[in-house]
Amino acid sequence: MSLIANYGSSFAQWRKACTSEWQRYIGHSFVEGLANGSLPSKAFLHYLVQDYVYLVHYSRAWALGVVKAETLAEMRSCAATVDALVNHEMALHVQICGEAGISEAQLFDAVEEDENTAYTRYVIDAGLSGDFLDLMAALAPCAFGYGEIGLNIAQDMTQSPQIKNNPYQTWIDSYSGDDFQNMCINLGKMIDDAIVYRLGEQPQKSPRWAALQKRFTRATQLEAKFWDMGLRGAD
Repeated sequence: MSLIANYGSSFAQWRKACTSEWQRYIGHSFVEGLANGSLPSKAFLHYLVQDYVYLVHYSRAWALGVVKAETLAEMRSCAATVDALVNHEMALHVQICGEAGISEAQLFDAVEEDENTAYTRYVIDAGLSGDFLDLMAALAPCAFGYGEIGLNIAQDMTQSPQIKNNPYQTWIDSYSGDDFQNMCINLGKMIDDAIVYRLGEQPQKSPRWAALQKRFTRATQLEAKFWDMGLRGAD
């Protein structure tokens, strides 16, 4: 049974309103392959290379959050997320790809797949054309989805101890670990506070809420397509 991560009330409501899209994302066959170790290494490396490129743009989008922020707390949260992405999460990609003979220069210069371009530009456009909340709704599925995936895989491995020597254990440990989970919890609180600050204590009654839900749902769909792209790397 899948865990439902507790990353704040806004995430919980957005997630619930697009259950089928969310399940396609966090329960994708690519994720299943990570969990049981059956994912072809070629597909994993293809995904990692593209995800490194994705994280370059994702970091820029979080940096845009500093520009769009209206409070010091929001600025600090966005700046801390950029630091976590650029100096820690991307380092995981460099490490794993380096062990496979792929240099960081090759990662940075990799040609983007169409799914990558579509997703990253969608998120950045949400921030450029919208406000801070538009940007947060578009950014949220990536952070919270990986957090939930990490928790679910870790739980499955605890309940199924026969899964040993998983070649993707480093990746799993990174997203199920305390550092990433605490980041998701803090981001969830920041987003909840940002929404109440702008839309009041009952944001679901605001005419903005449906638009934010649409942002979140679309980004969730693009996350699932990113896994599709990853699997294509095994062809």
